[in-house]
Amino acid sequence: MTEPTRASRPSAARAATIADRCDELAAVTSMEGGIRRVYLSAEHARANTIAAGWMEQAGLRTWQDAAGNLHGRVAALGADGDPRPVLLVGSHLDTVVDAGRYDGIVGVLMGIALVELLGGRVHDLPFAIQVVAFSDEEGTRFGKALLGSSAVAGVWNDAWWDLVDGDGTTLRDAFTAFGLDPARVGEAAVDAGSLAGYLEAHIEQGPFLDRSGQALGVVTSIAAARRFSVEVVGEARHAGGTPYEMRHDALLGAAEVALAVERTCVAEQHIGTVGTMTVEPGAVNVIPGHARLSVDLRGEFDGGRDRVWDALVAEFDRIADRRGLTITPTEVHAAPAVFCAPRLMDAVRTGIRATGEPTPPELFSKAGHDAMSLGLVTDVAMLFLRNPDGISHHPDEFVSVADIALGLDALVAAVEALAAAEVGP
Repeated sequence: MTEPTRASRPSAARAATIADRCDELAAVTSMEGGIRRVYLSAEHARANTIAAGWMEQAGLRTWQDAAGNLHGRVAALGADGDPRPVLLVGSHLDTVVDAGRYDGIVGVLMGIALVELLGGRVHDLPFAIQVVAFSDEEGTRFGKALLGSSAVAGVWNDAWWDLVDGDGTTLRDAFTAFGLDPARVGEAAVDAGSLAGYLEAHIEQGPFLDRSGQALGVVTSIAAARRFSVEVVGEARHAGGTPYEMRHDALLGAAEVALAVERTCVAEQHIGTVGTMTVEPGAVNVIPGHARLSVDLRGEFDGGRDRVWDALVAEFDRIADRRGLTITPTEVHAAPAVFCAPRLMDAVRTGIRATGEPTPPELFSKAGHDAMSLGLVTDVAMLFLRNPDGISHHPDEFVSVADIALGLDALVAAVEALAAAEVGP
């Protein structure tokens, strides 16, 4: 029998379908001329409905949990009628503002296609497969990332109920408006003892695979992250009548803070980003008296990240003293580094080798993922797909159909390898 060409393999057709479905979900947006799909919005509900239909076509039983995440499960019981351990496979459906169409979405759709490609074999696995479409990985609406997966991991913090979006709506009120009961959010938590692990396929949000000419990679760990809102208070005065020695310019202080973040992180080989800045009163002839900016700090290890933050705070204090300002950082997000489980990484390596790559590259993920939350309750691993030029959180984000097909082949082989390891010789 002739070996089918790669283009004729079932994964190729599924990959083309995934690309089409990414296009379909890209139309579910609140933004004219771009993609914006945030937590507890009409677009969130619509995306869940569409994805649930695809899950059901693949034979998955679907439900929306108490935090708005979408789930689909197949082969929940063993031959003896007892529940099997559950292998979670998924990613997220929410987006940043003016997003690309693949970040997170590809991982959810690959989970669905995994079940389709396994076909009847899925019932012979030593674990059930549960595809999860997390609802708020990005934190775009309320400023707190990983809300959906935090609920699934059972680490929801009641202090989050008072988070407010740009329109003044609290997270609690948004829950209620979406049809969810805030008092029942704990019901979204999975039983950690029932899990066989978590696998997430995702585009690489960086250029390593593209530069190396390789389509797939094994993630070793996910960055430790902290995010801060930094308030800079000076004095608003007349731009023409105030001598320089009397000025306490909050904007210039904020600009120095931003440059200090870059300078320190470059020197310390960490990643720091100032992504937002607002200034008041915002008049052309008034010295700014107030500024607020965001700082996103990431590192491979918690200790190194925290050491760099301490150095930044000391730098902020020096800037404040020199300019006669008050600079106050407030932490809004913290996540420890997550290290992928060796047994699951081995399965992903085996999967990539099955596609013809003898030496799968290993990558430290500098971007955060839902696997960070799941890593608090179970073993996790990630499969990265090549993203040309590494651009992400941008409309030009991309992954080819050919690379999606390779990723599907690797994901199927990884699950089969994991199953073989679970069963043993």
